[in-house]
Amino acid sequence: MSRPVDCPCVVRTVAVSGVSIGAALMSALAGPGAFAQAGGAAFPVKPIRIIAPFAAGGPVDVTARILAQRLGEAWGQQVVVDNRSGASGMIGTEVVARSAPDGYTALVSASIHVITPALFPKMSYDPLRDLAPVTVVSTSPLLLVVTPSLPAKSVKDFVALAKKRPGELSFGSSGAGSSTHLTAELFGSVTGTKVVHVPYKGQAQALADLMAGYIPFMFNSLPPVVELVKANRLRALAITAEQRSPLLPDVPTVAEAGFKDMVTGTWYGLWLPAKTPESIVARYATEVQRIVALPDVRERIVQLGGTPVASSPAEFDRFQRDESKRWAQVVRDSGAKAE
Repeated sequence: MSRPVDCPCVVRTVAVSGVSIGAALMSALAGPGAFAQAGGAAFPVKPIRIIAPFAAGGPVDVTARILAQRLGEAWGQQVVVDNRSGASGMIGTEVVARSAPDGYTALVSASIHVITPALFPKMSYDPLRDLAPVTVVSTSPLLLVVTPSLPAKSVKDFVALAKKRPGELSFGSSGAGSSTHLTAELFGSVTGTKVVHVPYKGQAQALADLMAGYIPFMFNSLPPVVELVKANRLRALAITAEQRSPLLPDVPTVAEAGFKDMVTGTWYGLWLPAKTPESIVARYATEVQRIVALPDVRERIVQLGGTPVASSPAEFDRFQRDESKRWAQVVRDSGAKAE
C-alpha cells in the first residue's frame, strides 16, 4: 500500500452546500433528556466507544473528546475515545464500518474520509455505503501564506506573478494527497496557474522551509500559522472561507479576492455504522447539535480555527456525496497520489 496521507483534511465549507448552523441553535431547545426512549427502547444502556482514526492530540482527536465528554454527561454513560490511527484513517474507520449497527460504536473523522477512495482505489469498505452520516460538527478553512520575501501583497498580485513565471513557483504540503496539497492543486486549476508540488513528511518541516524562503507559498490550517503571521514571519494573502476569521480579521477571503470556487477547508463529522436504526441516528444528531450550540463548545471550536456547524443527517449525506465528487475530480485532474 502507498504511504498514508499524513493530514486528515480538505474540502469545501459546509455552508456552501447549504448546511445550516441554525439547526444546532434550534435543537439546543431540546434538553439532554430528549429522545430518552429511542425507537421504544432505552439508549444507551452501556458504555459507548468513539473511534478517532488519527493520532491523539490532533484536530480529529480533540473533536472526538469534546463530543465524548458532553455525550457522557448527557446520557449518563461512559463514552470513551479510542485512537486507531494509520493508513490515512482507514484502519480506524474500517473498525466502525464492520461494527454492529447498534449505536455503541461511532466514528469521528475528517473530510479525508470521503477523499480516500480517489487516493486508494482498493479499499476494504465504502465510506458512503458502509457508514451512516450523523452530522458535520465543524469546518476549518486554510490560509494561503507566502514567504515574506515574495513580492506579492495580495491574491491578485500572487496570481499575476504565478502566470508570469509558470512552473517556477513551488508549494509545500504536509504530504501527497493531504488538504494542503489538494487545495493548492485546486488553486492552480481555478486561477489558471501552473505551480509545482513539493511534498513534505509533515506540516512543521514545510512551514520551516516556507519561512526560510526555500518554497514560496503553501496552504495551511490556521492554528500553526496565526502567530507566525502576526509576527510577520509569514504573510497571509487570503483565507479559504466564506467569512473572515476572528483570529485574523484583516485577512480577506478568497471570495473577496475574486475566486468563489476556492471556498474550501477541512470539516469534521460524526458517523455510525450503516443500518444503525434511524431513531439512534436521530438521537445522536439532536444531542450533538445541542452540544455544538453550547457557548463554551463554540468558543473552543473557534479557538481551534474552526466554525461550529451541526447539520441534519440528510444534509450531511448530501454534503459528503458532493464533496466526494468534487475532490475525486481534483485528484484526477492533478494526478495526485498518496505516496
